[in-house]
Amino acid sequence: MNVREAVLTVDETQTSFLEHGPSLIERATLTAAAAAADANGVDRDARFPHKAFEVAREQKLLGVMIPVEFGGLGASIYDVTDICYTLGRACASTAMIYAMHTTKVACVIRHGHGIPWMETMMRRVARDQWLLASSTTEGQNGGNIRASAAAVDHAGDVVSLVRDATVISYGAEADGLVTIARRATEAAASDQVLLALAKDDYSLKQTQGWETLGMRGTCSTGFELKVDCPADRIFPESYDKIHAQTMTPFAHLCWSSAWAGIAAAAVTRAQAFVRKAARTSGGQMPPAAAHFTAAKMSLAKLRALIAANVDTFARAEHDERALSSLDFQSSITLLKVQASELAVETVMHAMRTAGLSGYRNDGEFTMGRHLRDVLSSPIMINNDRILANAATSTLMSGIPASLRD
Repeated sequence: MNVREAVLTVDETQTSFLEHGPSLIERATLTAAAAAADANGVDRDARFPHKAFEVAREQKLLGVMIPVEFGGLGASIYDVTDICYTLGRACASTAMIYAMHTTKVACVIRHGHGIPWMETMMRRVARDQWLLASSTTEGQNGGNIRASAAAVDHAGDVVSLVRDATVISYGAEADGLVTIARRATEAAASDQVLLALAKDDYSLKQTQGWETLGMRGTCSTGFELKVDCPADRIFPESYDKIHAQTMTPFAHLCWSSAWAGIAAAAVTRAQAFVRKAARTSGGQMPPAAAHFTAAKMSLAKLRALIAANVDTFARAEHDERALSSLDFQSSITLLKVQASELAVETVMHAMRTAGLSGYRNDGEFTMGRHLRDVLSSPIMINNDRILANAATSTLMSGIPASLRD
C-alpha cells in the first residue's frame, strides 16, 4: 500500500493508515526481524544495515512522525521510542540510526511548519522514505555541539558552508542531512543556525574511517562537508531554541530507548541461560543467578526512567515555557547519563549471569556484541562533559519537599 492509499478522507478528516493496516509495533517487529537476521554480519563487516532499512521503508517507518497532512502517520514520542526499543533488541546499529533519523525529522516537523522547503522535506520523508543523517560533531570540539567553528557564508539567496565533520553517522547512505553552523562569518561560536539539506545541496569527501569496538553498523565516518544551497534550507529559529526544545529531548529519549533495547536483549539471553541451566541440573539455579536478578532490577529501573521522561516531555512538548524550565532541561539532559550507565550495568549483569557462555562469541548465549554496542553509550556525547556542564544548573535547582513534587 502506498502513501496515497495510506491517507484516507473520512468526513473531510484525514485518519491514519494505522486504523487500516498493521500497528506501528507490528511494523517495527517486522523490521526488527530483518535487523536481527543481519545483525552479526552488520557488526562483523561494519556495514550499513541495508536489509533492515529496506523493510523499514516498506513499513513506512521512516516517516511515521510526519503529520498526516504531509503524508505521514502522525506518530507520537511514545510510538517512536517504542520503535527504538524494539529495534534495539534486534540490532543496536539499526536502532541508533533510527533514533538519530527520528531526532532530525522531529526538528523539521516541530520547527518547519509554514516554511515551504521544510514542508517539502516532510513530504519527501513520508512519500519517499528519506533517511536523514546528522552532522553536529566538528573538528576537535569533542562533541560540544553548542559551539561551531564553520560559518554560513551568505550570497543573496544562496548560502555555502565548509565543515570539518569528524563524524557523520551513515552519511554516505542518507538522503538528506541536518547540520549546525555559525550564523555568519562574524558570529560567535554559540550563535548557531540549523540547516536541513537534501542530498543535492551538499557533497561529502571522506576523511576518516570507522573501525570501532561497537555500533559498527552506524558507519560514523568523518567527512569534509561542503554545502551550496538556497538560503531557505536554514531554519528561521535560532539553534539554541531548537536544541533545547527538540534536539536534546528527542535525542536523549530515542537514544536511551535504543540502549534499553540492547539491555533487554542481553537480559533475554541471560534468562534463557538460567532456564536451560536449571532444567539440566534438576531445578538447581546456576551460581551466578543472583546477577540475573540484578539485571532484571536494573532493566526495570532503566525502563521506568525512560517512561517517566517520555511522559514529562509528552505533557510539555507544546509548552515553550515548560520545555525551557531549569527542571526539565536538567532532567532531560541527565537522562542520557543515567540511561547510558544503567544500560551498561544491565548488560554487565546479564553477561555475568551466563559467565563463559555469555563471554564466548560462538554460542547461543553470546553477549559480546551487546556489550560492545552498549559501551558506546557513556562516550556518545561524553557523560563527563554533560555532568560538568550541568553542574551549575543542578546547583541552582531546588530540592523537592515531598516525594511527589
